[in-house]
Amino acid sequence: MQIDAHHHFWRYDPVQYEWIGDAMSVIRRDFLPADLERAISASGVDGVVSVQARQTVEETRWLLAMAGENDFMRGVVGWVPLVSPAVGDDLAEFAGNPKLKAVRHVVQGEPDPGFILRDDFNRGIRTLRKFELVYDILIVERQLPQTIKFVDLHPEQVFVLDHIAKPGIAASELEPWRTNIAELAHRPNVYCKLSGLVTEADYHAWTEEQLRPYMDAVLDAFGPKRLMFGTDWPVCLVACEYERWHDVVSRFVGQLSGDEQERIMGGSAVEAYNL
Repeated sequence: MQIDAHHHFWRYDPVQYEWIGDAMSVIRRDFLPADLERAISASGVDGVVSVQARQTVEETRWLLAMAGENDFMRGVVGWVPLVSPAVGDDLAEFAGNPKLKAVRHVVQGEPDPGFILRDDFNRGIRTLRKFELVYDILIVERQLPQTIKFVDLHPEQVFVLDHIAKPGIAASELEPWRTNIAELAHRPNVYCKLSGLVTEADYHAWTEEQLRPYMDAVLDAFGPKRLMFGTDWPVCLVACEYERWHDVVSRFVGQLSGDEQERIMGGSAVEAYNL
């Protein structure tokens, strides 16, 4: 089974999606399940994990409603206000929905560099285990040191790192990202998504050769058992089509054994998210 562990849906609105700048104008439109179903069918992908793009409980409800109508949506990474004292009540609303597998907060956009270590945020993280939910970590490279400390506060919580922590690929910067990603990977409760690389590179001039050191680094750090394929569709469309990214990852894992390829292309996501 092949699983795309990371993608988004949205009904485009220029206010709610103000981060979609002029350089990304190709994705200034709606992206809904029928659009994705066509893309995954062409690449032989069996199912997907749908990830929040707006920080509203309404969006979580919307994703879960669509997942209930589309079998290929195997799981949802939603959003709840983790810093709220009432976050348990928000999570309780979704406790009976088997498609909610994880939650995520856009930590990369927080102006406070120590946000991920805040007491209120970490109280919210501690509520996730009661509901058997994973937490998706969305950060940029400079936030890795704080993230390592954060993960150490929750040794029993399952984490999934999005987009290999967004290293400086466009500038071919490997350090200190590579050292920090290896340190994070020493924590056995952390998985990593092989996604989002092309949008950290030059949209129009990236090459597989340029991406290879970053792909090698996360494979070395996490191994096939904790590395998972994701596309970050439709965001990836600013730099490559769905099928092209699937082909890039397929060629990369082609060096591995059949069992290891199956882990990266689906098994790790099934395990981490209990799909």
